[in-house]
Amino acid sequence: MDDDVRVTNTPWQPAAISWRVRIALFVMLIFAIGVISVTNRLLTDRFTESTRSRAELRIALYGGNLLAELRQNAIVPQLLARDPTLIAALESADYSLSTQRLISFVEEIGAASLMLLDMDGRTVAATDRNRLGAALRTEPYFVDAIRSNTTIFSVMLQDTGDYLFFYSRRIQNGGTTVGVIAVEVDLKKFERAWAGISDAVIVTSSTGEILLATEPRWRGKTEEEALANQTPQSAIERAIQATADWTALPPDAYIQGEAVMRLEARVNFRGWRMASYTTYESVRERVNGVLALEVMGFAILLAMAFYFMSRRTAGRAAIFQRESAELRALNAALQREIAERKRVQETLAVAEQTLEQSSKLAALGEMSAAVSHELNQPLAAMKTYLAGARLLLRRNRPDEALSSFQRIDDLIERMGAITRQLKSYARKGQQAFSPVNMADALASSLSMMEPQLRQRQVQIVRILPDMPVYTLGDRMRIEQVLVNLLRNALDATKSERNPKVEIILSAGETATLTVRDNGPGIEDLDALFEPFYTTKLPGDGVGLGLAISSGIVSDLGGRLTARNGQGGGAVFEMQLPIYDGNSETQAAE
Repeated sequence: MDDDVRVTNTPWQPAAISWRVRIALFVMLIFAIGVISVTNRLLTDRFTESTRSRAELRIALYGGNLLAELRQNAIVPQLLARDPTLIAALESADYSLSTQRLISFVEEIGAASLMLLDMDGRTVAATDRNRLGAALRTEPYFVDAIRSNTTIFSVMLQDTGDYLFFYSRRIQNGGTTVGVIAVEVDLKKFERAWAGISDAVIVTSSTGEILLATEPRWRGKTEEEALANQTPQSAIERAIQATADWTALPPDAYIQGEAVMRLEARVNFRGWRMASYTTYESVRERVNGVLALEVMGFAILLAMAFYFMSRRTAGRAAIFQRESAELRALNAALQREIAERKRVQETLAVAEQTLEQSSKLAALGEMSAAVSHELNQPLAAMKTYLAGARLLLRRNRPDEALSSFQRIDDLIERMGAITRQLKSYARKGQQAFSPVNMADALASSLSMMEPQLRQRQVQIVRILPDMPVYTLGDRMRIEQVLVNLLRNALDATKSERNPKVEIILSAGETATLTVRDNGPGIEDLDALFEPFYTTKLPGDGVGLGLAISSGIVSDLGGRLTARNGQGGGAVFEMQLPIYDGNSETQAAE
């Protein structure tokens, strides 16, 4: 009876195991398909959104850089139109030094080129010597500038298909137009920068015409015309392309038959707009990488199942080993590809941060003239103290000489503070304000000007209130303004027999400090605070002191004004917000 039992059970057991294995494999296959399908959908949405976010960040960065370049060059014609050297050259028709002067400006400004045109539209000076003598009387940037009182922006399409961008402004002398200054803006550098990325980028005018593009053949066309020849030619091709892009969301457009997402942003300049086209290639690669890992995982599970099923068969074991080796090789290849893509993404992030920082540091070029101007004052005072110390040492008066050396050390500290102030220019708004005693700041400024005052024998009259007057600000910058005002007062009284400077400090709704001199007064009050405006002789100043001082006072929440006194002389008033001790906010905006 026992033998009958063994006979009946022996053929049944293998059949039961085979049925269970088939069910398990079927369930695993259904589970794998479900997991891969859900993973594909979730990761596609996630990676597409992250790709779109990065593309939005890039287009915002590109638009900001483009707008910054346009605004930076917009003020150049206004400044050059007041340049006395260029005006004198147009008046005298002597242009021997005009081209060299424009060349000295173009490197600092960063423009593509500068041109000076006379009233006949002839190029009399240019940084590009090939344009000298060219007749440009009919060009828009000359005609419109002659007719307008403001700076004109012009766009010109060349025969080569490239666009030229100009800012121009007419030059006047005493109400008479004597010529035109034209500044060519270098926007081609953005095209060259964009050419190094995988996105396609275009910039369109208010009429929809493409002005800048990573594809040169797109210039001068509308966006629809540019994409017309890039779209798949038939509905069948589009269907095939959509099938090939099964891991991506519905595309916004097609470029060269490839689905892309389209992003658009305003440039905030004459109705210009910027659009970028980003491929779904990175999305497909990242999704496929994850799916490949999942497929590999399920394949390993299946391989293990088949291994246990076929472990009694030596041939199947060998096949399984070869399959495992191939899967390991595939895994290593996938790991290398993932590592390479991480490295590329990190490199792209570093490049984007570098581009953003270079845009921020571009403004530091404007501070070069201010450095020279602000450091000349302590250097002159140091020279005077050194001469005095040398004389005191010769007269065997070392204690008084040590006092001079101490003042020189203070001036060196002040020069260091000035350079630190200029270094912080790119991080404007992060400095903390503190209460400043205006009387102490005035005393420090007068101490710095002491050598000049002693040499000139100028009578200084100080009228100070009994109570201290405080304002909330930066003492070093306030002293810079005071030194500039005192120095201008000293220069204004050079021709006076009895020079006199009155300094009045008062407190009311504002902390007001008045500097009055008995000089000849101010001729042109309107242009007084403009950069490079000066009435001094060449070598005595470049006309930046009052412009810098006005900017400092404005940053501190006050204002700097000037007028002619009733009894003669000039009167400067610096008004700053009064500090009553109850303010809790000490952060400068």
